Amino acid sequence: MSLRVRLLLLGLTGVAVALAVGSVVLYGTLTFAVHRTLDDNARTTAADIVQLVRENGTVDPLPVSGAQIVQVVDARGRVVTASANADRLVPLLRGDERRAARTGEAVTVPGSRSALAGPLRVVAEPLGGATVLVGVPVGDVQNAQDVLRTTLLVTYPVLLLVLALIAWWLIGRTLRPVESLRAGAARISGQNRSERLPVPASADEVHDLATTLNDMLDRLAAARARQQEFIADAAHELRSPLASMRTQLEVAEHLGEGGGLPADLLQDVARLGALVDDLLVLARLDATERPDAVAEPFDLRSLAVGLTQGYAGARVPVTVAPGAPVLVRAAADEVRRVVTNLVDNAVRHASTRVLLTCSVEGQHGALSVTDDGPGIPAGQRERVFARFVRLDDARSREAGGTGLGLAIARELARRSGGEVTLDAPPAGSAVGRAEESSAGPVEESAAGLVATVRLPR
Repeated sequence: MSLRVRLLLLGLTGVAVALAVGSVVLYGTLTFAVHRTLDDNARTTAADIVQLVRENGTVDPLPVSGAQIVQVVDARGRVVTASANADRLVPLLRGDERRAARTGEAVTVPGSRSALAGPLRVVAEPLGGATVLVGVPVGDVQNAQDVLRTTLLVTYPVLLLVLALIAWWLIGRTLRPVESLRAGAARISGQNRSERLPVPASADEVHDLATTLNDMLDRLAAARARQQEFIADAAHELRSPLASMRTQLEVAEHLGEGGGLPADLLQDVARLGALVDDLLVLARLDATERPDAVAEPFDLRSLAVGLTQGYAGARVPVTVAPGAPVLVRAAADEVRRVVTNLVDNAVRHASTRVLLTCSVEGQHGALSVTDDGPGIPAGQRERVFARFVRLDDARSREAGGTGLGLAIARELARRSGGEVTLDAPPAGSAVGRAEESSAGPVEESAAGLVATVRLPR
């Protein structure tokens, strides 16, 4: 559940419990107060009747106020005297009820004992061996209690619903700056490194959080800029001595000096030169301010055919599968570098051949580079796009790569709105058939590799 929902449920649960407890306490307090008032008035009347009888003897009828009903009942339960509105034959309380009332308890009995529709609440006051009974009709009180109870039960869920709507709106309004921070953080990517999080105007914790995060982003940007400058400067400064070393080694090899050492060193110098070039490319790609890629339409298959001419002397043949032109819209020079990196990687690891295939996939044009080398396990295919990552078994350091080719290829493809992925050759393909054994096809992760660049059309 979202934070908004959790806060709403937490607050609504607390309010619901508080309202329920408050409603019960209100209902109980009002009921207790009304009953106590009625009982106190009835006991006052009973005390007055006791005083009247003691002073004047039996009075008939007994004086009462309001709707009260008064009886004087002897020890045998007979009505001795009563008020004008009381029954003179049937006492309000019977034996056990009368004994309970003489202890101070208020007893509720049916109103039919006094020809009333509603119940009676009766209190008693001892008068020698007799008992003074005072009854008060509580039908109207019970009706009021029922109305109060019904009102509370009906308004309780309605009030909760209204409070839930208000709380939902208030929580959403309160969390709106947090959502702005989240959206701003999502926008701050490799293409928007200079953007900063929106700082709300309110001087609260969210304002402090946004300010702190922006300060952190500034520090990260400064550290990243220093790192990029170092890489670019180091790579640039290494170019000149590497070129000088390469020239001297080529001269020494041409003159036959040093035996086979110049040839061996030339390979290492070439690898260092390739690494320096790749570092310079990455430094330009990582730059905070860099020119956008200039997209132009071109034929992806023609680009692939042109590239294969540079691999005529490669260790394995590089061919392009026949097919129709595939038009894409991207930066042609950068796409050429992407395909070159993929082909170089395939040539280093292929066993017998490298095949380039162009196709149309919906709104994208695709160029696939397939090799029949050892392949890459499915769980490692995304990892090799990280910088300076090589797999120890299938793709080793001795193969001559810098560990940056795939990272550069993906970055350049994304600049043009495309993507680079790695997959196993499909079952039944030429590479897949070449990898079959007597026991059947080998596992997908060990049947070569297909590197595919997809670009918008």
